[in-house]
Amino acid sequence: MTKTMSAINKNQSTLLEKSRFIGILTGSTILKVCVLFPIIVFAGCYQPTEYPQIVITPPTPGVPAPAIPTQYRIAGTSVQGRPIMYTVLGQGPDVTLILAAIHGNESAGTPLVRRLAEHLKQSTYLLEGQTVVLIPAANPDGGAYNTRYNANKVDLNRNFATENRINNMEFGRMALSEPEARDIYQLIRQYNPDRIVSIHQPMGCIDYDGPGYALASRMAQYCNLPIKKLGAKPGSLGSYAGVTLGIPIITFELSQSDTGLGPNSLWQRYGRALIAAIVYPKRVE
Repeated sequence: MTKTMSAINKNQSTLLEKSRFIGILTGSTILKVCVLFPIIVFAGCYQPTEYPQIVITPPTPGVPAPAIPTQYRIAGTSVQGRPIMYTVLGQGPDVTLILAAIHGNESAGTPLVRRLAEHLKQSTYLLEGQTVVLIPAANPDGGAYNTRYNANKVDLNRNFATENRINNMEFGRMALSEPEARDIYQLIRQYNPDRIVSIHQPMGCIDYDGPGYALASRMAQYCNLPIKKLGAKPGSLGSYAGVTLGIPIITFELSQSDTGLGPNSLWQRYGRALIAAIVYPKRVE
């Protein structure tokens, strides 16, 4: 009986020691996990959003499907988190940047730029020796609210770093204070365009800054818009690219009535002028 009780007590002691060991091991493991988790997260298991991202968008209704799928990249996001989308076509050394709707209530340029992307993918010979960077909607928050300004009520076309810029609430307290303007700035630095076309409304003319007169003249040959020098506005993209950087830049001012037109009608009016900008100094066939 005494031996039996002694064996039981020994077994109980062994079990107790094992349970203590397991408890210590479990606690140690939990502690290690708690310590290692933030290290793992910040060391690379957690990946923050990096730009550009690539997304695929469907073709415009009523337009033949392009030979190349439409892929847009995300340069960044607006004040309210909407993506600043762009696409890059071609891989040539001659670079053209075309953007629309930096003023959100000047919306006709957006379907026109998207229609241009589809045309270039169908007519790939136009991309020989060319790289074309297209931004259909440079101010998506302004487009959502049909306003000139972004969500901070800043005019993005007055937010660039120029000698004539004005720091205030309407133009931004400092140059490139707005994320949308910074995205455009970064794309210009990244692609170093040979020419830029910024599509606006409603002046119905072709304006230019910097050494852009010859390009404006060529584009005017392929549409009904007259050349009209409006002058480099304070902190504008035209002033930054044309005057500060010396890049030929066109402010392609559509008319107010173009807002109600579909992409095909817009293309009929202005498509050849945009092609003329891309293939310049060659002529449109």
